[in-house]
Amino acid sequence: MPLPTRVRKLLLLVHIAAAGVWLGLDLVLGILVGTALLGDPTGAGAAAATMAAVATWPLVVVGLLTLATGVLLGLGTKYGLVRYWWVLVKLVVNIVLVTLVVLVLWPGVTAVGEAGRVALADGGAPAMPATLVFPPIVSSTALVVAMTLSVFKPWGRTRRAG
Repeated sequence: MPLPTRVRKLLLLVHIAAAGVWLGLDLVLGILVGTALLGDPTGAGAAAATMAAVATWPLVVVGLLTLATGVLLGLGTKYGLVRYWWVLVKLVVNIVLVTLVVLVLWPGVTAVGEAGRVALADGGAPAMPATLVFPPIVSSTALVVAMTLSVFKPWGRTRRAG
């Protein structure tokens, strides 16, 4: 069932805004990780303590909002959810990224945040796993790819679409 024009445009606006916020949060997380790894002890502790505030519920909220609006747009427009490869890839990317935030990133940055708070109280630098550089790089790259797919709409229809 096609969406009314105003509803479709509103959903599209919210979808684009949520994806933009998601990308922005990933970039902020990248800056915090860099500061925590390379900064002086106080800056590193503050950056580590701040990570959980950025990389937990805000990322989940914008990820789920992007997913929900994308699904509604897929169901209410000619593109569908599985009719075109580019839509299907975006859907899979969104689901994978939100799942990774909840299952992998959230516990990791929560622990780093606590280490940052302890380090600030003690005046030392927090222990930072170098592997934290990967989540903001991977997520930002995946989001830019998804945004690019939305603009260029490559690959045509899936087999299911006929």
